Amino acid sequence: MTTTIIYAHPYTKSFNHAILNKVIKAMRDNKEEYVVIDLYNDKFDPTYSAKELSLFSVGKTIDPLVSKYQKIIKNTDKVIFIFPIWWNDTPAIIKGFIDKVMKKDFAYNVGSTGLIGNLNNIKKTLVLTTSTSPTFYLKMFCGNAIKKVFINSTLKQLKFKNRVWKNFGNIDHSSMNKRNEYLEKIANYVSEWVVKNN
Repeated sequence: MTTTIIYAHPYTKSFNHAILNKVIKAMRDNKEEYVVIDLYNDKFDPTYSAKELSLFSVGKTIDPLVSKYQKIIKNTDKVIFIFPIWWNDTPAIIKGFIDKVMKKDFAYNVGSTGLIGNLNNIKKTLVLTTSTSPTFYLKMFCGNAIKKVFINSTLKQLKFKNRVWKNFGNIDHSSMNKRNEYLEKIANYVSEWVVKNN
């Protein structure tokens, strides 16, 4: 199996892109097989067309990227998300990735009490984010949507296991030294995360 990195940022000079590069280096240093899904670079369309939505109830797609991503995810045992927090939540392209890729029969089935996730192959999940707001402010005053909804509801329902969230908050006021320290810390953490109970 392999690690799939799901990356969502349009700007190659962003701090998120620096995180992506550090994560990739950690993969290579640990000889870990990995695949990068770069949503913006792939020009992934996060919206449903009428035709695509008409296939929703039978779990089908007309989007070749959806089919490609599903094949990648089925051969994955570890997932790393990298994205900025915008308006206290995931970027729209991440929400659209969940909406369009996590289809019925592939990612879940419907039981008497709701969704039953199918992605039991994903043993470890790491969510790496950045935010303008300090992390404590997101958690205490902004609804904590990343933790409560994206991680502990959506990903949990889909059966993504061992979910961990690391956020670099207050990024607009961070020094270059702080950013570099964080990048090294993340590289070390990812290296340990990849090999632990692998």
